Amino acid sequence: MNKIVVLGSINVDTILNISHLPKPGETMHMQDRSTAGGGKGANQALAAVRAGAETSFISKIGKDHAADFMMDTFKKDGLNLDHVTYSETEGTGKAYILLQDGGQNSILVYGGANADVMPADIDAAEDIIKDADCIIAQFEVPIPAIVEAFKIAKKNNVLTFLNPAPAPSRREIPDELLNLTDIIAPNETEAEIITGVHVDDDASMQKAADAMHDMGIQTVLITVGSKGSFYSLASGKSGFVKAFKVNAIDTTAAGDTFVGALMAKLDHDLSNIEEAMTYANKSSSLTVQTMGAQNSIPYAKQVEI
Repeated sequence: MNKIVVLGSINVDTILNISHLPKPGETMHMQDRSTAGGGKGANQALAAVRAGAETSFISKIGKDHAADFMMDTFKKDGLNLDHVTYSETEGTGKAYILLQDGGQNSILVYGGANADVMPADIDAAEDIIKDADCIIAQFEVPIPAIVEAFKIAKKNNVLTFLNPAPAPSRREIPDELLNLTDIIAPNETEAEIITGVHVDDDASMQKAADAMHDMGIQTVLITVGSKGSFYSLASGKSGFVKAFKVNAIDTTAAGDTFVGALMAKLDHDLSNIEEAMTYANKSSSLTVQTMGAQNSIPYAKQVEI
C-alpha cells in the first residue's frame, strides 16, 4: 500500500448548470444549482485514499459551516487530517463551476484559507512527509509552501509530484520548484503554458515533454482529456495510454481523480507506469459519468470490476 501525502486546497463547490457560457452582456437562466465538496487538493486526496492508498492531507480551512461540511466528508473516507488546520483570518475556499450541456466546465475559484497555507504549516507536517512514498501538490496553495514540502521530500527519497493547475504563467513557476519535481502532470493547455509548445499530436507532446526534461524533471505526464494520457521518462521511454470511451456528463474532478488514483498505484521505481495510468484512466472515466466532484470519485472496488 502506497503512503501518499497531498498538499492542496479545500473548496466548497457551487455548481451552476447552464446550456452555454453567457456572452458579454447576456443574462440567462440557470437550469439547476447544487453544492458539493471540492478543491483540487481535496479531490486528489480522496481519489488516492479511495484507490487504496494510506493518505494524509495538508490543507487549511476557515472557522465556518463550510469547514464542518468538508471535514465530515473526509472523515468518512479515512483521510489522515492531523495537518488540516484552521486559518485565523480567512474562510474556507469556494469554487463556482459553470457546467454546460455536454459536460464541459469553466471554474472560478476564491482561495480563502487555501491562500493561508505557509511554510511553517509544512514544517509542522515534516514527519508525515518523511514517511511517505510520494507527495502531491497543485497550485491552489501558495508556491512557497510547495517548495518547502518538496525540499523535505527530496531529502528523504520521497517522490515529488506536481500537478501544475490552475496553470500560472511559466515565469510564475520558480526554477527551484521545477528542480525539486520528480513527476509533473499538466494537461495539454498547461503543458503549452510551461513550455511554449502547442500540444496537439504525438510529436508535440514529446517536444513539450523534452522541454520539461530539460528543466530537470525526470518524468512527464501529459493528459489530453477524452483521448488519454502520454508519458515520457528521462531514460527515453515514452508511450500513450488511451482513455476509456464513455458518455461524459460532468468532467469536474476528472483530472484530480487521475492524479490521486495514479499515485495510489504507481511503484516508486515507476516500473508499472502503464498499468497505473490505465487504472487512473479508468477511474477518471467513471468520474465523468456522475455529476459533481467528490461524490463522483470512485472506490477501488468500482474500478477493478
